[in-house]
Amino acid sequence: MGVFQSSMKTFVLGDIHGNYKALLQCLERSKFDRNEDRLISLGDVCDRGKQVKECIDELLTVPHCIYILGNHDAWALDWAVNGKTSQDWLDQGGFQTQMSYKEGGMPKDHVRFLSQALLYFVDKNRLYVHGGFDPETSLEKTSKETFIWDRGLLQKAQQHHFAHAQYRFGDFNEIFVGHTPTQNFGKNEPQKFCNIWAMDTGAGWHGRLSIMDVETKKFWQSDKVADLYETS
Repeated sequence: MGVFQSSMKTFVLGDIHGNYKALLQCLERSKFDRNEDRLISLGDVCDRGKQVKECIDELLTVPHCIYILGNHDAWALDWAVNGKTSQDWLDQGGFQTQMSYKEGGMPKDHVRFLSQALLYFVDKNRLYVHGGFDPETSLEKTSKETFIWDRGLLQKAQQHHFAHAQYRFGDFNEIFVGHTPTQNFGKNEPQKFCNIWAMDTGAGWHGRLSIMDVETKKFWQSDKVADLYETS
């Protein structure tokens, strides 16, 4: 991963879901410097989109990439390592992941990339996680399933926000999550509820992929995935 210098910028990226063109647009539009900046990807590079392989290839070229495991990544990894193909996974975009790798299966460097993904990452009192966590339980005691599947944390934050926007979940200044599309709240851009930023802006559902500078909170988005691939 290399040595991270304090002068480097840190960017956080929402759920990619195999949308390679959207990923390239976000990196280009944010002027992300792959040799100098750090990229924290919130998981779910796999499934739904047709170019999972290309997306992981691209992430592997980023020296300072911190990758958080998503629920779709866990499904895809189970297929790549154990040959498991549950109907739930196939129905939720697993078929596209399989087709992305064609008959060769997932290469070892991609398996390693997903296997080494973190369940959460903490830096400067900011928590980065795919799904959520239980603020009443320590991170060390939180289950993998909660980290990659939870939607309750963000839903609670959205409900609390309108009555008490300054309420903080856990002891973190900020929490960045993916997993739950902001379209669930009627929005197409990253949303802040209390101290939680929702970064999944629906790239897996024909929406947009979003990337944000964590210090300035300036963000950039791809075109709608539906438009990017309409002639593909």
